[in-house]
Amino acid sequence: MTRNMYPLSRIIGLLAVVTALLLPGCSGKQQETPKDDKFIVTDSLVSKLQTDTVKGAGNRAELNLSAKITPNEEKTVNIYPMVSGVVQSVPAKRGDKVSKGQLLATMTSGDMAGFDKEVISSSAELKNAQRNLQLAKDMYDSGLASARDLEQARNDLMIKEAEDKRTRAVLSLNGGSKNGVYSIRSPLSGFIIDKNISDHMQVRPDNTQNLFTVTDLSTVWALINVYESDIAKISEGDEVDISILSYPDRPFRGRISKIYNVLDADSKVMNARVVIDNPESLLKPGMMASVRVAAKNRESLPVVSSDCLIFDSNRYYVVMLDPVKKLRIQEVKLGRKFEDKAYIARGLKPGDRVVKSRQLFLYDSLK
Repeated sequence: MTRNMYPLSRIIGLLAVVTALLLPGCSGKQQETPKDDKFIVTDSLVSKLQTDTVKGAGNRAELNLSAKITPNEEKTVNIYPMVSGVVQSVPAKRGDKVSKGQLLATMTSGDMAGFDKEVISSSAELKNAQRNLQLAKDMYDSGLASARDLEQARNDLMIKEAEDKRTRAVLSLNGGSKNGVYSIRSPLSGFIIDKNISDHMQVRPDNTQNLFTVTDLSTVWALINVYESDIAKISEGDEVDISILSYPDRPFRGRISKIYNVLDADSKVMNARVVIDNPESLLKPGMMASVRVAAKNRESLPVVSSDCLIFDSNRYYVVMLDPVKKLRIQEVKLGRKFEDKAYIARGLKPGDRVVKSRQLFLYDSLK
C-alpha cells in the first residue's frame, strides 16, 4: 500500500499549482465589472422638475412695515357744547352706529332759554312790522301818508325779518327747542368712537374736552411707521398690501396718499398715510396692521423665489437648468431676502431658469 500513496511533498506542490492558476482568474473577473456611481440626469427627471424663471427687479423692492388703523380725519367730527347746562340723558353710547341728525344727548340750559326768548321776541316784532307796513300802504293810498312814511315801514319790516332769521338760526345752530332744552345731535352718519358725557354732568361751553367724537368708517387711514433707513425708498403713489390679524385671508390694498415728512421724537419713525375703502366697516380704529410696500430700490437686482436657494458651507447655491436641459450647480451672492423672494447680487440674470423642486437631492448628486 505504501507504494501506491503519493509523497506528502508532491501533494503540497500540486496544491500550490492549482492555487496559482485560480487566483489570477478571480482577480481578473473583479476588474471586468467596476462599479459606476456617477449620477445621470434623464429627460424624464428633468420633465418632472419645477422651475422658477429669474425676473428683473426693475428698481422696485418690497418693504415690510407696521401700521395702525385710524379714523379718516376728514370724516371725523368732535362735538363740543355750545351752551352751559346740566345733562338730562345720554341715549348714545360709545361704539354705537348713528345717523345724521340722531339725538345723542339732552341737557337743560339757561342759555338755551335765552335763545328761545329772543326767537319769541323777534317773531312778535316781525308781526308788528308786517301790520305797520300794511297800515302805511292803506294810508298812502288814501293820501294820509307820504311816500317817505311808506318806505320807512318797508325798511323796518326788512330789519325785523333779518333779526327773526338770525335768532332762529342761533336757536337751530345750538340744537335748541322749547322749554330751554338743548339737544345734541350727530352732524354726520358714522360710529361714536369717543364719549365724555354722562347723566347729571354739568357742562360749560369753555370745556376743552369734547363730548362726543363721531367718524364715518366708510374709509379709514392706515398710518405706516417708516424708519429712517427706509424713508428714501418710499414715495406718494406707492402701492401697498395691508394684512390685518382679524382677517388673515382678506388682503386690503391702497396707495400712499401722503408722507408727513416729520419724525416722531420718541419712536424716530415717520408716518405715511394710506386711505383704505372700508364699506363693510371691517377695519376698526386702533387695529394693528402689517404693510407690504412696493418701494423704490437703490439698485436693480434680479429676483427669484427664495425656495430655490441652497445654503451650504456659508455660501448660497442654486441648481440651474440650461437651455439644452442640462443641470448644473451655480453659486450666487445673496443681496437680501424678503419673505418668499430672494434678490441676487451676483450669479444670476433675468431669464435664467432655476430648479425649485428636489433641488437639495440634485445638489448632493451633482456636486
